[in-house]
Amino acid sequence: MDAGNRGRVRVERTAKRVRTYLGGRVVADTTRALLVWEVPYYPAFYIPLEDVDQGALKETGTGKRSPSRGEAVLYTVTAGGKQAAEAALAYPESPLEEIRGHVRFEWDSMDAWFEEDEEVFFHPRDPYTRVDILPSSRRVRVEVDGVTVADSVRPRILFETGLPARYYLPKTDIRFDLLEPTDTATHCPYKGTAGYWSVNGHADLAWSYRTPLPESEKIAGLVSFYNEKVDIYVDEVLQERPRTKFS
Repeated sequence: MDAGNRGRVRVERTAKRVRTYLGGRVVADTTRALLVWEVPYYPAFYIPLEDVDQGALKETGTGKRSPSRGEAVLYTVTAGGKQAAEAALAYPESPLEEIRGHVRFEWDSMDAWFEEDEEVFFHPRDPYTRVDILPSSRRVRVEVDGVTVADSVRPRILFETGLPARYYLPKTDIRFDLLEPTDTATHCPYKGTAGYWSVNGHADLAWSYRTPLPESEKIAGLVSFYNEKVDIYVDEVLQERPRTKFS
């Protein structure tokens, strides 16, 4: 990456209708939303101010300056008798011309988000992320500290853009005497909310989506293990541990 591109933020228009709600009321409704990759892993919605309920926004000051986006103006959002303090921001003088005149709402401060008429959870879906879930007859064996904790010839393999293949295994092929449930939960807009287990004394090595989102129903109730942290054998060939943000 050359110096001129360092810190550059990716901005694209989405054709989807985007709405967000607070206090039972629509505070933004647009077919002109921008996808802005402020972090590498997923985008944020920026919504034209013209498509926001102006009565819902009250300017409350300035926020932290972003090297790429400029000086932020903060807004408290009020709708339907509910208030979300400093839950929206805009960059009116941003060096990124595309985002001027747009506002970004803090995702978790809103009650609900919709793409068209489908509710979206946790953050906007990345149009460049694809999830494929395929049944397989390959033998998948998982070891932790040299102990086999799972052995299956009925995996479903989940292929997600930018991540290693994940092997989801039936619970009947797993030694649950070595697993202990934890309070950890993570959230994904493609799969849903996952619950976790410690394995052989190591925290949060395995997880499962009990009620995944419709596009990932094929992994409902199956269990996967972090390739980055355990030894996985596929057809008795030890797989190299990938290096990812989960390592």
